[in-house]
Amino acid sequence: MKRGASITTIWLAALLTSGAVHGTPNVPPAPQSRPLLISGATLHTVSGAVLERGQLLLEQGRISAVAAEGEALQLPAGTERLALPGKHVYPGFIAANSALGLVEVAAVRATVDTAEAGSLNPNARALVAVNADSELIPVTRANGVLATQTVPRSGPAGLISGTSALLQLDGWNWEDMALRPAVGLHVRPPSLRANAQLLPMLDEARLADYKRLARQRLQSLEESFEQAAAYLKARSAEPGLAPDTRWEAMLPALRGELPVFVHADEAAQIRWALGLAQRHHLKLVIVGGYDAPLLADALKAADAAVVIAGVHRLPLRRDDAADAPLRLAARLHAAGLRYCIARGGAEGDAANERRLPFEAATAVAHGLPRAEALKAITLYPAQILGAEALLGSLQPGRLANLFVADGDPLEAGTRIERIFIAGRELALEDRQTRLRDKYQQRYPATAR
Repeated sequence: MKRGASITTIWLAALLTSGAVHGTPNVPPAPQSRPLLISGATLHTVSGAVLERGQLLLEQGRISAVAAEGEALQLPAGTERLALPGKHVYPGFIAANSALGLVEVAAVRATVDTAEAGSLNPNARALVAVNADSELIPVTRANGVLATQTVPRSGPAGLISGTSALLQLDGWNWEDMALRPAVGLHVRPPSLRANAQLLPMLDEARLADYKRLARQRLQSLEESFEQAAAYLKARSAEPGLAPDTRWEAMLPALRGELPVFVHADEAAQIRWALGLAQRHHLKLVIVGGYDAPLLADALKAADAAVVIAGVHRLPLRRDDAADAPLRLAARLHAAGLRYCIARGGAEGDAANERRLPFEAATAVAHGLPRAEALKAITLYPAQILGAEALLGSLQPGRLANLFVADGDPLEAGTRIERIFIAGRELALEDRQTRLRDKYQQRYPATAR
């Protein structure tokens, strides 16, 4: 992810000239030209009642009507009809905290474009580095994940990594895919867990150095926000002041126009984030949130949300219960906190973003109500990412981003049979299905 040309762009340009790389052959369909009425299926609206044998009208890429069976609908001239008896229709899943579009093969450095060098990069934008031809995109949407919050990462010394974007997973380029070009500013405070039990390989002097470095990095973060706040005051008083691109990028967060996503699991990190938000009047979202239930009252008072960065993960501490990460969503729900379920967001997670519904299913197995789990990967991320007017539910006015399944999509055996983005039906074809079809011809079942 780059301020100018991205690494991925340079890599693609170099390899395309040699014919060594091919983008996905999937061609984005033309915009929806005729109204479409879906009927006979069970409509899981998420924001309202489940409608058995309901009616769903799609026009010009949006949902224009949702109705129960037998309810009269005024259909536009030329409306196409699609009867889906026995099927289930859901709004597309939303993958928050994702690296999709910034990574192709995690083990090949030239295909990884997730982070800038240095520690303070508030002006880095994930959107402009997104590779719309990624083979991982059709694989991801084939399991119902139709939108992602693509997030910039940081190197080992990174503190402010830049601005994330909300993308729908179809388009010729990142301009076509962008639903919200800027979602929020991402901050990554250092770990504050340093102790002799956690780091037994360090002697007392080195442990003290480790703690001192963590304090210095926190101080650097504090100073960055203070300088940006001072810059905001200076620019307000003197509009002709020469712009500084780093502080300019932080102004939407300081004005309350965009939230600040603080990547924090530890209680000490979350307390620091709450203090930062209070001092600078920030909208706060915690990403990770392992210890968030311990600070539920403070988080609710700050109206902060939590993005769970992976249900399928290890406990944070050696003496934690083995199922602590699996119960996190249920605990946040019980505490009345705003939350959503996402995956870990690491470079290696991009290839498996399609597993998002199974993270939610695991949370159900550990105490989260099933209806809440569905909201946690549809409606709730839409609300946290500022896109509830576009995504997350089957409601009039929302984008017609939805999929048709033969059962419950939280069950691994369920098949996604059709997908629609902006009212356009997309082919369920990707690199994996092409390889399957190829080798079925090489090794036909009749030859076994």
